[in-house]
Amino acid sequence: MTDQTSQTDQVLAEGVDEEPVESYRRLFTGRAYMLIAAIAFLYAAFHMAALNGLSVSGLIASPWSVQATIAERATQEGFEDLRAALGPAGEEFSGNSMRRLMALAGEVAQTADNAEEITALMADIEIAQDEASELRRTARDIQSVWADRFFFLPTLPMEPWNFRMIHIAGALVLGFLLFASHSFPANAPPARDTKLVTYVAAALALPALVAAVTTLGIIQYLGTDQVMEMGGRVLWMSMPEIPENFSAYDWVYAREIWWFGVPLLIATFGAIVTGWFERRDRAAFTASDIVLGFCAVIVALYLIPIYGTAARNAVGTPQVPIGVAFAATAGTALILELTRRVAGMALVVIAGIFLVYTFTAHMLPSILRVETPYTWQRFFGTVYSDVGILGTTTSVSSTYIILFIIFAAFLQASKVGDYFVNFAFAAAGRARGGPAKVAIFASGLMGMINGTSAGNVVATGSLTIPLMKKVGYKPKTAGAIEAAASTGGQIMPPIMGAGAFIMAEVTGIPYTEIAAAAIIPAILYFASIYFMVDFEAAKLGMRGMREDELPKFNKMIRQVYLFIPIIILIAALFMGYSVIRAGTLATVAAAMVSWLTPYRMGTRAIVKAFELAGIMSIQIIAVCAAAGIIVGVISLTGVGARFSNLLLDLAGVSQLLALFFAMCIAILLGMGMPTTAAYAVAAAVVAPGLVNLGIPLLTAHFFVFYFAVVSAITPPVALASYAAAGISGANAMETSVASFKIGITAFIVPFMFFYNAALLMDGTWFEVIRAGLTATVGVFLLSAGVQGWFMGGPSAWFLRVGLIIAALFMIEGGLVTDLAGVGIAGGVYLIQRIFHPRPGATIPVRGAD
Repeated sequence: MTDQTSQTDQVLAEGVDEEPVESYRRLFTGRAYMLIAAIAFLYAAFHMAALNGLSVSGLIASPWSVQATIAERATQEGFEDLRAALGPAGEEFSGNSMRRLMALAGEVAQTADNAEEITALMADIEIAQDEASELRRTARDIQSVWADRFFFLPTLPMEPWNFRMIHIAGALVLGFLLFASHSFPANAPPARDTKLVTYVAAALALPALVAAVTTLGIIQYLGTDQVMEMGGRVLWMSMPEIPENFSAYDWVYAREIWWFGVPLLIATFGAIVTGWFERRDRAAFTASDIVLGFCAVIVALYLIPIYGTAARNAVGTPQVPIGVAFAATAGTALILELTRRVAGMALVVIAGIFLVYTFTAHMLPSILRVETPYTWQRFFGTVYSDVGILGTTTSVSSTYIILFIIFAAFLQASKVGDYFVNFAFAAAGRARGGPAKVAIFASGLMGMINGTSAGNVVATGSLTIPLMKKVGYKPKTAGAIEAAASTGGQIMPPIMGAGAFIMAEVTGIPYTEIAAAAIIPAILYFASIYFMVDFEAAKLGMRGMREDELPKFNKMIRQVYLFIPIIILIAALFMGYSVIRAGTLATVAAAMVSWLTPYRMGTRAIVKAFELAGIMSIQIIAVCAAAGIIVGVISLTGVGARFSNLLLDLAGVSQLLALFFAMCIAILLGMGMPTTAAYAVAAAVVAPGLVNLGIPLLTAHFFVFYFAVVSAITPPVALASYAAAGISGANAMETSVASFKIGITAFIVPFMFFYNAALLMDGTWFEVIRAGLTATVGVFLLSAGVQGWFMGGPSAWFLRVGLIIAALFMIEGGLVTDLAGVGIAGGVYLIQRIFHPRPGATIPVRGAD
């Protein structure tokens, strides 16, 4: 990224859209790169096709399908024309049954003056119906023929469980090939090849191959006449003792243990261990990672056909096939290992604690206790289902999240990120402390397309943090401002963080309603950061940036068409289109808009965008799958319901205390965990308890989601702050404390919309507008009190206390409390204007003696 030109010292963002290369990511060249690029492209393109119901055979048959649609539309137009021709009888006709209308038309035509017109219209409708039926039949036949020819391709649309298993397996394969089990230090010499470890890892391919051959044998057996059926579904029985009537399955149990399960676990855990020690050049694959990718394919290859039998009904019971438990154990280990590589140890450790809890819960006291212990077979036979890994989190990552990652990749290809940052500089760079204001503005815009805190920090902070230091901010303050601003991107509509899509899935509330509800909280968040930054700049006497240092605003306005994809997305969502259809339209718009820029997207650029999307999706998919493990444990053990009861007990003492407890849990879960996983777990543990308190569903979940987001700037583990500290060169802990201080006003916002639901668009327009205005005033007063700067000058400590009290009065949103808050703020203003107390002034107190 460059931030200056040599001649004019003008700040210009370049390279904001470039994806950062993590220290643990391999850098391939030549054929290895082509292989990774092909896998990533196919993976992302498969999702785009699957989500929109596209397939090769369907595309081949599409000319006939389109003609059939046109003929059906002509039939519908004929329906309306015929009803109009029937006169009063047509006006009285209700419904849309063509058969009933044709029968009515036959009766009316016998006596009507326009009988010839009616008869002609009926004939045209019959011709159009016949043509549509013939074309639709031809399309089906052609699609069937080509589907048989491409038998090796999945049939779309896919069964949800199968789709999610392929989704996870593809991410695991791509992730293990692309991300090493260790980091590559920037200036370190190339690692010495560990040939002995590589040979051991390569040998693990043999047990993996045994498991794969056994799986193929099972698939072949399921397609023979030897299998038994019941209720139209194929039976699959795997028990130590098989009833005599089902003797055809006598061989299954031992085969699944010794020829599938044990070899698979040896290969999986062996390759995980050898991966920790195997070292090769950064541009080379390792044997361990190839084996792990192969094991991921075997897990999906086994589970997909088995879950297609009646054995799927045994999930969650002791009768679950032993092979499912083996495959789920291996799959869980693979997910946790990839999560460790791409998201760090925190989430893995938490998931491990939950796994240990599952098997020890019967020995624990109080609300943690479970009466009946879980067996290994029953638990792992359940966790790889829609109760856990294949549940809500993976459902969302395989649909909405990956779709918007593709959208973001297309926007990046057209350099929209550079434009957003330059637009922010042109609009806000002149204000005092200009780069800090730019960081807020740019992070809000970038948050609309990437929805991540750390990613936002890296994208915009590489430019804004050095400039903030240049105009006088301390390194820790510059990093803190960028971290706090970037964190808000996850609550910025229209594309919020991944947790918002999980919220839509968990609550059943349409995403459009969640995005609309987030508008005022997002404004309040960024307003609070803006006020804190502005007051800091005022205290330090900072200047804005010069005109010649900034991009020309007129030029930025002429490129405003780059917002078109975002506008189309918003319009499509609120016109009633599904999230998937709206995201697809916006993606197509991004490609089309690129033709108005120097970065036109041709075939090669589109392929590159899909490749980039496949790589970008790995981390969030791994995190969602790992979160699914935790959610599965919570669901199985019922610990979430018991925490809900605990919140109810606390609410009996104080509802505010229950909310504070819920806030602490959400923040603690978010320390070190990505927001997506933190919210998913909190939504299972905390949110149901808040709902049981009588809090509306959306308010409860948004309360938890908001605090899961701001945990990224909450010490001692603040991921966004750590990322910013790496750029600013400041101490990570000092940066996290500073970012917490800058964002502290935002911690009050969830309590605001708890006490005043109008902040979540729940109320009349007057109530919503009044709530938004008074909440903004409250945020302003709180920021002024925290920073000690009010109405153009520093404030004494007792005036700061008054400002904070006034702000707290504004939280509830009632008319009386709002007037009280405004009154106190007015009193503070008068005292400051009339008496001019010094910032360090004290209140004299005389003793009674």
